[in-house]
Amino acid sequence: MIGAGILANPVDLFSKPKKRVGLQLYTLRNEISKDVRGVISKVADIGFREVETFGYSPKGGFWGLSVKEFKDLLRSHGLKSPSGHYDFEPYLRDGNMDSLNANIAAAKGLGQQYLTVPYLSEPLRKNLDSYKALAAKLSQAGIMAKKAGLQLVYHNHDFEFINFNGTTGYDILLSETDPMDLKFELDVYWTVKAGKEPAALFQQNPGRYVMWHIKDMDKTTKSYTEVGSGSINYQELFTKDKLSGMKHYFVEQDVINIDPYESITRSFQYIKSNIL
Repeated sequence: MIGAGILANPVDLFSKPKKRVGLQLYTLRNEISKDVRGVISKVADIGFREVETFGYSPKGGFWGLSVKEFKDLLRSHGLKSPSGHYDFEPYLRDGNMDSLNANIAAAKGLGQQYLTVPYLSEPLRKNLDSYKALAAKLSQAGIMAKKAGLQLVYHNHDFEFINFNGTTGYDILLSETDPMDLKFELDVYWTVKAGKEPAALFQQNPGRYVMWHIKDMDKTTKSYTEVGSGSINYQELFTKDKLSGMKHYFVEQDVINIDPYESITRSFQYIKSNIL
């Protein structure tokens, strides 16, 4: 269980986050691909006020809607999107600048602040030299994002923490990029699954974790479960939001075993009752 070794400052215990509860729309990927308007309406009705996007393509936009149409849809339901997960594979693999520029344009058009790298395919992360090459490309992309008024962010899984002779890919991404060019979105579940302590990362890199993905870990199977139902002590971890630099957090659940809207409602209600 996370929490061991997290000693909250007594002042922090009285400091609750005021930030609006967000949802990473990947949680509802099966539903949103069929009915984007219906999904956005239901998400807003549950009480979420921010969403993090995924799945944008220059041809298909956001599930068949143009950037403007999707932005208008969010606005009509009182939603904002501060961050989006975009496909960085063409840029990181081949240096495809057209792809990177298209992502930047979409994020700007949607009014997002953060341009987020969601995943690294296996060929991109074979060894430490691979991560060093990635760090250089991410630094370049981060500078370009800043020129466009955006902040580049990296979202982790667990593979970044694989040990290569005493060093990890995650260490390289942190140490070989400028903190102003690259921030991080900590996926708490994947970090814990890798055997790492989120609070220790916040302590080592204060202010660098501008966003969190909050999903819980089933106490028995170690798979995904609704926030508040598993082994991750989010009440305690949220006392570290200022240390981490967190500005936004998003509920996300990769696999859901109940009705998906019931699932995100349970997570939302737990946050509302125990963290806000």
